[in-house]
Amino acid sequence: MMNTKKAIILFIAILAIASFFRLYNLDAVPPGLYPDEAMNGNNALEALETGEWKIYYPENNGREGLFINIQAFFLSLIGVNEPWALRLPSAIFGILTVLGFYLMMRELLLLTKVRGAEIVALAGSFFMATSVWHIIFSRIGFRAVMAPLFLVWGIYLLALAIRKHQFYPALLAGIPFGLGMYTYIAYRPMPILAVILASFYYKRKDVRYALFGTIAVAIIVALPLLLFFYQSPQEFLGRTGQISIFNSETPLLDLAQNTAVTLGMFNIQGDGNWRHNIAGAPQLFWPVGILFLIGLILTIRRLWAFDWIMLSWLILALLPVVISNEGLPHALRAILMLPAVIGLAGSGFLWIWQTLANRLHPQVLYPVLVLGALVLIIQAHTAYFTTWAKNPHVAGAFSSDYVALGRAINEIPLSEPKLVVVRTGGVLVRDIPMPAQTVMFITDSFTKTKREEKNIEYVTEDEYMRLEGSTLPKHIFFIN
Repeated sequence: MMNTKKAIILFIAILAIASFFRLYNLDAVPPGLYPDEAMNGNNALEALETGEWKIYYPENNGREGLFINIQAFFLSLIGVNEPWALRLPSAIFGILTVLGFYLMMRELLLLTKVRGAEIVALAGSFFMATSVWHIIFSRIGFRAVMAPLFLVWGIYLLALAIRKHQFYPALLAGIPFGLGMYTYIAYRPMPILAVILASFYYKRKDVRYALFGTIAVAIIVALPLLLFFYQSPQEFLGRTGQISIFNSETPLLDLAQNTAVTLGMFNIQGDGNWRHNIAGAPQLFWPVGILFLIGLILTIRRLWAFDWIMLSWLILALLPVVISNEGLPHALRAILMLPAVIGLAGSGFLWIWQTLANRLHPQVLYPVLVLGALVLIIQAHTAYFTTWAKNPHVAGAFSSDYVALGRAINEIPLSEPKLVVVRTGGVLVRDIPMPAQTVMFITDSFTKTKREEKNIEYVTEDEYMRLEGSTLPKHIFFIN
């Protein structure tokens, strides 16, 4: 049994490691600014300009508004239109996820009376702190990074309420559960975990009250978004309907293939998109991947209450991934699987630890443990800041050339007209293809008022061809 003081010191060190990986060199890595990130930024700037804060922003296939509104707050504080300003909230949310994950794992294991709760919680939080999968999404301006954050905090507070026989943590749990509905479409089935957790203790009257309190607060928190979807039901599924396996002629075959590919992403072949991953590399560093498999096997064999929760989490988070037929394996869409995967890896570590502790003297065991931790830290740093960040595919994946173009436009005096020709295709946003969003953010020229102020005009390729016979400005830029 680890003493409390030592556990606190170790976790502070883990949180420091998590903070380093999510904040270090954020102004330069990742390079560029992907148009989806820029779209968030432009909506945030428009909200600051007009005072119109939205629950749901319909552009770019629609996005829940919470993350964008938080980004707007950070932009107002920072005061610069730079990519890192849009990514800072993600970094902070990533750090808070590591904190919440530690508290959740510890509380779940104490609640379910599993021995070694502190070791599993510390090991799991360390694996998440050094997870390249989580580091990448903690440094990109996508709303999905909030989904695991709210879920781990919701489960932690509800588990605390059940273990302590207290009602107010259950009410607090409803807040993150409700806020999670504003994060990402894949989150929507995840509150079922609250029911699964409470079901193990449902004979207790206080647990029933706790669950009802959590659900009631969650509904109140999510109500504005739920009312929006009631009024605009076509927005509820977003692009999900377009990429669903149910549009396929062989949905069951697709489901089986998608499940195999997604489960294989942890140890065999991961996401091939450089924006999400070291293309094709497994999502887990191999020692953690092995621990995950050990934890999964132990979980299936034991099926304690904690194991049921982890397996349920894995399955619920898997469903939104495997019913889609686009870009699998998909690390972003599978982000909610990460806490369960890391939790099972922590469980696998406990088994290894207990096995070695019975065979090795502490003078041998502890140096091995420190060496293993150093290997994970060095691997995470090398994999993210060298192998991934310096690969030229990453600069292309984040549209670095569009950022350079935007900065070149900023160098031209406001008094001189600038014409930006968007030659590439993409989803139209107010009649201009999506790739222009990056230039618009860097130049702060998304709204009509800002374009007039900055003397910038955006046209499509067809519109430009019609203008060629007329007088054109001296400064013409092309988005290819």
